[in-house]
Amino acid sequence: MWDPSTGINMGFITLHYYSLMFIFAFGLGYLIMAQMFRIDQVNAKYLEPLFTWTLIGTIFGARIGHVVFYQPELFRQDFWSVFLPIQTQPEFKFTGFSGLASHGATIALILTTLYYSFKIIRKNPLWVYDRLGIVVALGGAFVRMGNFFNSEIIGKPAPQDSPFAVLFPQMSSEYGLTIPRFPTQLFEAFGYLMLFILLWTLYRYTRKKYQQGWLFGLFFVLLWSIRLTVEFFKEPQGDEFIQIAGLNTGQVLSLPFILAGLVIMLYSSKFKITPAENAKPE
Repeated sequence: MWDPSTGINMGFITLHYYSLMFIFAFGLGYLIMAQMFRIDQVNAKYLEPLFTWTLIGTIFGARIGHVVFYQPELFRQDFWSVFLPIQTQPEFKFTGFSGLASHGATIALILTTLYYSFKIIRKNPLWVYDRLGIVVALGGAFVRMGNFFNSEIIGKPAPQDSPFAVLFPQMSSEYGLTIPRFPTQLFEAFGYLMLFILLWTLYRYTRKKYQQGWLFGLFFVLLWSIRLTVEFFKEPQGDEFIQIAGLNTGQVLSLPFILAGLVIMLYSSKFKITPAENAKPE
């Protein structure tokens, strides 16, 4: 049975485990990106703005993406809660940013990274995406562990004799009788962790980082394939307004990203650079 507290009670405030996972994700992501900048001999002054734009893109993109894809009625029912960490209906309450969609975060990160690439570091965006994908994979693992702490994004009923069956009593008010379910949050977290290890190994010990876009394309193909697969074991998230050939909204939205990753990998050979070109802004 999984029934933890929501966080660490510090008296005047409760530090939620989900928020802690976000802190770990961005903290470790910053350190890993700093290591990559040192390996690539890129000036560290470009690191801070990358962190800032990544944070903005992740939080606001994920939030707005969730509302657009899963809860569009919120624009009418409680408009300000879409953009701010508050609830105004039926009563005012500070909620933190909850209800986040990875598809929305991805779209926002693509846009903010384009701005960072052209206006700040002045490198091919594919160079930035290759490295950002590595830290995003690790960050995704922490976010899904945060979902597990919150007993949210739970799986469909699992056989009682399944080694993966978990009880989520915190969700009984939403799903009724507490029964064994698949811990899909952990399935996804494990998949993203393995993806991070693979990408880091390829970056560190092969020359694929000089084939701009190849690592990013592989990141897209594998990350969204993991998401698509795990969705088969998840309970529906919000209103499933897109359903095609038995696939739910999350799966349908994953397909374009997988296809885009394959295309990027195919054309990445056209964007090869030398180690000397890698170390300087273009």
